[in-house]
Amino acid sequence: MRFHLIRLMTSIAALFVIALLASPAQAIGLLRDADMEHALKQISAPILRAAGLSPARVKILVVNDSTLNAFVVSNDAIYVHYGLINKLDNAAMLQGIIAHEAAHIANGHIVRRMGNIGNARTISGLGIALAAAAAASGNGSAAAGIALGTTSSAQRAFLGHTRAEEASADQSAIRFMKSAGVSPKGMQDALEIFAGQEVLSVGRQDPYARSHPLSRDRVRAVAGYAASYGTLPADPTADYWFARLQGKLTAYTRAPSWTLRRLKSERYADVRGLRQAVAEHRNSRTKKALSAIDAAISARPNDPFLRDQKGQILLETRNFQAAAATYASAVKRAPNDPLILSGYGRALLASGQVKQALSVLEKSRHQDYRDGSMLRDLATAYAKSGQTGMAALVTSERYALNGRLKDAGIHAKRASHLLSEGSGPWQRAQDVLIASERAAKRK
Repeated sequence: MRFHLIRLMTSIAALFVIALLASPAQAIGLLRDADMEHALKQISAPILRAAGLSPARVKILVVNDSTLNAFVVSNDAIYVHYGLINKLDNAAMLQGIIAHEAAHIANGHIVRRMGNIGNARTISGLGIALAAAAAASGNGSAAAGIALGTTSSAQRAFLGHTRAEEASADQSAIRFMKSAGVSPKGMQDALEIFAGQEVLSVGRQDPYARSHPLSRDRVRAVAGYAASYGTLPADPTADYWFARLQGKLTAYTRAPSWTLRRLKSERYADVRGLRQAVAEHRNSRTKKALSAIDAAISARPNDPFLRDQKGQILLETRNFQAAAATYASAVKRAPNDPLILSGYGRALLASGQVKQALSVLEKSRHQDYRDGSMLRDLATAYAKSGQTGMAALVTSERYALNGRLKDAGIHAKRASHLLSEGSGPWQRAQDVLIASERAAKRK
């Protein structure tokens, strides 16, 4: 698991996290992990398909925040705080949260809000850092004109759902769940976590209650919808992946002693081994960590994500050659997973295999440009292979993704002088440079 930080400055909004900011200069992180994101995809896919959305296009990403919240700010991602995932009791509850956020996308709430913001001119664009990130993905046309500054009041205006939108999303979410074969009671149970929030002062409310108006009438309405559709049996596949998702998250976000005390209550042998491996690794007991993850792999020998975890343990304990070999076996089983490819590239780079690392990291970037750790390693690989222009370009894109537009501009300008004018990489550098210049003019 890797922490991907996105830093926002006074005049810059990163679209990913606009809803979460109490302070404009606050650093916000995403928890990027191949295993977790695969689990989330397995849990969310039936819901997204029922909503008419593509599971391949809409990602579910985990925010490194212990408070309870979930939100959408674009049509291609749903963000869930790890604190909320840890709080839920079963897969159906998480599917209820996802169904509600998917309904905001499917019902056009995000698109309408973007239009309203543009018409009212209360916010001057849509995330300058993300504009550069869009350019980094090769979509220069998408990058043009989506940069803007924001204020905390603008953030609230953008993300605060109306009661009408909430009612509409609730109805749609229940319908999606029923169509997907998921018990609608999961959504009711999830909402009941927030019962009583409306009577608290704003400062004491969970972020979810602030951005999603919650009332007793709304909870009663959802309970009525759920009762009318009836209770459906739990899905064993979703339950397994929820246990794995929550097990790994708690292993990383709770004290290792907390995890180790609860191993006997874990009903899945491989999840038990995974949780133990993470806890022992965090305690610097490498032999025990490797023994535990090997036991998990024995239970699921074709699982690439358990091998990804073993590769991470080996890499972080400086066993570079062994890490590269383990990541290679993971890639063999999941050749197009960008985060596994990113880990493999890092291990190859650490073991001195620069040419092979460059190829693997370029493939990872093509699959997912959001991974700042991968961009750092890719820039290093370009530099070590003598491609200084590409190294400067990727560095500029990484800074842009992190909201550091001034630094991004410096490296983009350098890349522009080193790359062939008119080439694809040169144009990417121009996109970042334009975004940087626009950010500077707003100050």
